[in-house]
Amino acid sequence: MMKNVALFAALLALVCVCEGVTFGQLCQGNPNNNPRTSDSWGQGHFGASRGGRSHLGLDIACDDNSVVYAPFDVTLRGRIIVYSDPEKAAINNGINLEGEGLCVKLFYVDPDRISGSVSKGQRLGVMMPMQEVYPGITSHVHVQMCNKEDPTGYF
Repeated sequence: MMKNVALFAALLALVCVCEGVTFGQLCQGNPNNNPRTSDSWGQGHFGASRGGRSHLGLDIACDDNSVVYAPFDVTLRGRIIVYSDPEKAAINNGINLEGEGLCVKLFYVDPDRISGSVSKGQRLGVMMPMQEVYPGITSHVHVQMCNKEDPTGYF
């Protein structure tokens, strides 16, 4: 019984930590973390249609080659390979982040490094050249929770 109470208390503490997290500025030139809305390639909100599937992240507008910042105090947990399609190699990069009780994936970011710690607001890397792969799209960082929950509330 005591182990169950301790486990419940630990989980409750984790929930409370996550609920208080608000992401800081993610991309240079977008201090309010404005999302990608609608363009010729679709929409950037969580759950948007992607043909036969749903979009599992939130797209935050970010011009190609802009600096990308840590949205909260993070530990870098390695590189992400976004696509298996070689035609998308120009944007086939991202980074795994952990911290504040969260696990987050950022797609289309060329990270400066893939391990260590970065404080909120410090540089993580650079937005990749999305226009080379998707001409006319609103260039963006794709923010996806590792548990595939909706990240919108953190913005």
